[in-house]
Amino acid sequence: MGGRSTDGGDGERADVTTSGGTRRWGWGSGRTENKRADAQAAKDAAAEAFYELDSAQRDLRISVETINAVDDSPQGRQVAADFAELGTRIDQVSHRYITAVDAHDLDRDDLDAGTADRARADLEQARRELEQSRTELERFRERLGPLLDRAETQLARLAPAVERARQGLLQATTALENARTAGLQADDLAARLAALSPELTKLNEGAGRHGLPETLERADRVVREAEAIRGEAERLPERAAETDRRLSSLRTRAQALDTRAGKVEPVLSELRRRFSAACWQDLQEVPQQAVRTVRQAEEKLREAQQARDAQRWVEATSLLATVRALLNTTDEAVKAAGERLQRLNEVSVDHSAEVEKVRFAIRDAQRLAMAGRSTPDPRHAEPLDRSVQRVDDAVAGLTGRHPDYWRFVTELDAVRETVQEVVGRIRRDRAGG
Repeated sequence: MGGRSTDGGDGERADVTTSGGTRRWGWGSGRTENKRADAQAAKDAAAEAFYELDSAQRDLRISVETINAVDDSPQGRQVAADFAELGTRIDQVSHRYITAVDAHDLDRDDLDAGTADRARADLEQARRELEQSRTELERFRERLGPLLDRAETQLARLAPAVERARQGLLQATTALENARTAGLQADDLAARLAALSPELTKLNEGAGRHGLPETLERADRVVREAEAIRGEAERLPERAAETDRRLSSLRTRAQALDTRAGKVEPVLSELRRRFSAACWQDLQEVPQQAVRTVRQAEEKLREAQQARDAQRWVEATSLLATVRALLNTTDEAVKAAGERLQRLNEVSVDHSAEVEKVRFAIRDAQRLAMAGRSTPDPRHAEPLDRSVQRVDDAVAGLTGRHPDYWRFVTELDAVRETVQEVVGRIRRDRAGG
């Protein structure tokens, strides 16, 4: 059954139901519901703005933390301070929004139009503040762009750098184990590898604890040292073989030199018999010196063998270098005696060929000095003129039954050297001019 409505004298109507009850409602109830809907829409918009602001703030916090982990400069530290200040303002805006929401129950049955209007106004104001804060966050993010790009670039280097360090240590460990399997101790390399263990621990603790720049630097340092250890460990078998070859070669050379040193005395005897004392006096001590030096070399070889057996490679290499130097010195002295006799024999038979060679070199230098000139440069002419006189004096000095052929030979050698210096000077001057 239907109901009927009656008009009241106050402008309201009573809705009469079939059950006999009545429900009063004003002519303005439709307007109130519209106000409630507007307030609810404002509440939803404010909630959306609050969600977007919260999401943007969380994203920006990650960016700021990224910068803080990388950039310890004053500019980087200022970013954290500015973000904290901005966060305080956002917290105040968020608090006002939550207060506005809590202050208005839009689901109340007795909500009137005025209360709905106030709720809508408060919620719209909260939304505007939330959106302004979101805009401020966006501007802050834009200012962080260069710093964030640099920080992300550095962070992108971190994981590969740490992984390279780990792989480097693994490869060094493998190379060291292979060397030991081959019977090589490599205790010094093992000690160096063990010293890297604390560095790996710090790498595993991460950049958050030790800082990104320090972590990257540590990773690079570990890579370099691990690579050096790996390389040395891999070269150990070759190094051992090379040391053995050098030991054998230097032993053979020492034995040969010992034999050759025994032949110096007969050479000296012939020099004494055929030439003046000035030609051989400086060679008197060669036989004894050769014997002493060969003995020293043999002793160093024994020490080098001991160092090699103990796998003290640096010490063994140093000792072998000493042996080589000793043998070189002795070899030169022994060779000098034989060469002295040969050269003195040649000039004693016919010194004119030697003289002619030197004079030819002087004339050639003089022609070069005069090329393109009417008069020679005194810097070139004077030493060449002196050289001519020195040759004449050297020839004139070959007098007596036993001439000082050695002085003659050394003087001609000195003249040759002077002429070569003049030629070199002329060419340099012309090249520069």
